[in-house]
Amino acid sequence: MNAAPTTPATIDAYIAGFPAEIQAILQQIRATIHAAAPDAREAISYQMPTFTLHGNLVHFAAFKEHIGFYPTPSGTEHFQAALAPYKGGKGSVRFPLDQPIPYDLIAEITRFRVAENLEKAATKRKRK
Repeated sequence: MNAAPTTPATIDAYIAGFPAEIQAILQQIRATIHAAAPDAREAISYQMPTFTLHGNLVHFAAFKEHIGFYPTPSGTEHFQAALAPYKGGKGSVRFPLDQPIPYDLIAEITRFRVAENLEKAATKRKRK
C-alpha cells in the first residue's frame, strides 16, 4: 500500500518538486504576485501555493501542460476579455506551458484582488 502523497508545507517546497524550467516559471509567478501584493502572506492551501491578504487572494499551481491560476470568480469575471484566449472555469484560468506566461496580466489581476480584499476588510470593520 502506498502512502498518501504529502502536501508541501511551503511554497519553496512546492516549487522544488518540479523540473528546473517549471521552477523558473513558478518563481517568476511568485515574484510577480509579491510585487503586486507586497503585504500578502504566503501559504499552502488546497495543496497549492496561495497568497492571502484578509482572506485568500490568489492561488497558482503547475500541471503537465499548463499553469493554473486561481484568482476567485470575481478575478476571472473582471478580466474576462483579457482571459478570453485561455481556457478556464469559474475562478480559474489555464496558462499553457507552450505559450508565454502573461506575467503582466497576473500582476494586474492580483492588484485587483488586493483592492477587492482590502475593500471587503474595510467594510467589515465599519460594520463592527
